Amino acid sequence: MKIATFNINNVNRRLPNLLAWLKSAKPDIVCLQELKAEQAAFPAKEIKKAGYRAAWVGQKSWNGVAILSRRHEIHVTRNRLPGDPADTQSRYVEAAINGIMIGCIYLPNGNPQPGPKFDYKLAWFERLIRHARFLKKTGAPVALIGDYNVVPTDFDIYPTKSWNDDALLQPESRAAFQRLLKQGWTDALRALYPDKPMYTFWDYMRHRWERDAGLRLDYFLLSPDLSKKLIKGGVDRAVRGKEGASDHAPAWIELRK
Repeated sequence: MKIATFNINNVNRRLPNLLAWLKSAKPDIVCLQELKAEQAAFPAKEIKKAGYRAAWVGQKSWNGVAILSRRHEIHVTRNRLPGDPADTQSRYVEAAINGIMIGCIYLPNGNPQPGPKFDYKLAWFERLIRHARFLKKTGAPVALIGDYNVVPTDFDIYPTKSWNDDALLQPESRAAFQRLLKQGWTDALRALYPDKPMYTFWDYMRHRWERDAGLRLDYFLLSPDLSKKLIKGGVDRAVRGKEGASDHAPAWIELRK
């Protein structure tokens, strides 16, 4: 089973890029983030024509997450991260697909920091940590997938000091990610590639794509039973170089049956 994540950075604007990648890569399950589309504006017909079922939570102008499935039904279990009924931002959707619980995540960016947006990021992270603990205790095979908006270590970013004040690199953000991992989740791409940075994001500014000045922001966190089935993975870097590309490249893993 091939599972992918792709921060599409506006699903309608990048739809040709998305459809071309789906056709060539043929992932079985895809988690999309940053749809930037209202619920009714999601391109469901085009996605279906490409051979994929879809479940999504849209939001006008910002955020938005979706799960696509090529082979199996999508049984949505949550369309919000629990823990704050007042939070209306579309950042989490969860579904059971072919015996696996998939959580699609678009964690808050948190900039500028310090300030309310950074406080929201950390509070959201705490809610994710609590919910991840609950999911793990169920004993179900779980994959928590998406854009975590955190650079866990200096190895996950090109050599630079220009991001030092960014919310993605703050000690609080990094500590939250490590506490999540310590529950027993496997960071799949890092497990497969301990000696490669595996960047998934290149900012549009300052020729960062051309210079390979990348960051690793997109992750597959696997429960122990799924981590035993992990056989390969990678980043489809070439997609980032296409005309009209998202600032993220798709990342993917494969699990044996």
